[in-house]
Amino acid sequence: MTLKPFDHFISIKTHHCVTGSMRHIYAFKNRHVSEDLLLGLGEGVGFMYWQAKGQPPFLGGRATPKPGMEVLAGQRTGVCIEAHTTSSVSKARQVMLSMLAAGQPVMLQVDMGFLPYFDFGGQEYHFGGHVVVACGYDPQTAQVLIADRDGLYPVPLADLEKARCSTFKPFPPRNGWWAFDFTGFHMPTARETRLAITHQAEAMLKPPIRNFGVAGIRTASERIPHWPEILKATEIRAALFNIYIFVSPVGGSGGGCFRYMFSRFLAEAAAITGEASLVECSAEFKRIGDEWESFGAWAKAASESPDPSACLHESTGILNNIADQEQDAWEIFI
Repeated sequence: MTLKPFDHFISIKTHHCVTGSMRHIYAFKNRHVSEDLLLGLGEGVGFMYWQAKGQPPFLGGRATPKPGMEVLAGQRTGVCIEAHTTSSVSKARQVMLSMLAAGQPVMLQVDMGFLPYFDFGGQEYHFGGHVVVACGYDPQTAQVLIADRDGLYPVPLADLEKARCSTFKPFPPRNGWWAFDFTGFHMPTARETRLAITHQAEAMLKPPIRNFGVAGIRTASERIPHWPEILKATEIRAALFNIYIFVSPVGGSGGGCFRYMFSRFLAEAAAITGEASLVECSAEFKRIGDEWESFGAWAKAASESPDPSACLHESTGILNNIADQEQDAWEIFI
């Protein structure tokens, strides 16, 4: 058979792997909610600077609220979304194939380093926080059709299983998948939309530790110049390039460290809540997104310089300027 997606499954160009995959599932159910709205309703915008033991520093603009961005976005659109993980490769395979056999696309967490359609220039790269949708299966060739941010890709089942059970840190996928129940679907209310905005502002302004929120941006400004004390030259070069990836549209942030997506969410929120002031806030986060894009461009240029370590001190002023702007912007919502 020719591998093709399920009837009524539409491949959509998306910005962020998680919200893009959710949008694919919503659209398949004929429930059309934008990626930007799903991200904002799920309280998915924030900031984190983190370095786990033995791992390179990580800098990103996604938030991880409890009980999960996907679950919160679902609650605020009347969709019951349940996250599942298992240590059993065979169980994960059985569940996925059963859902596909029933004509149901499946949202999966994977390590993109094991997906054959990604090109990392001959270098080994692993990121287990990637999310895709399985939307077709050919049992004769044992290939699964995957919907990613930029199109559809046939992937051998064996490769997909490697991507699902990867143990690479900091985000091992643990064979994760999500189940959706659209029985109670509704468009978000003004109250829930405003609550999502307030919660994201509170998380940015009053984080539990100084690695998160606006404080986390300032922590990054302090830590990056000291990377030569803890990282090798090759690791510094890679860490700088990772900053570029996770800030820019290339890495699935939608550009501007997710601030462009949040800006568009605020524009939609203005219509839902009737708060005209959110239009001005939308414009402000677009400007802040531009600042993040400039920082990403700096990180890429620094990663390509003859001596990246010599550039690191430049990050302090850039990040503190962004932190000041974010502080002012988020305080408007409190």
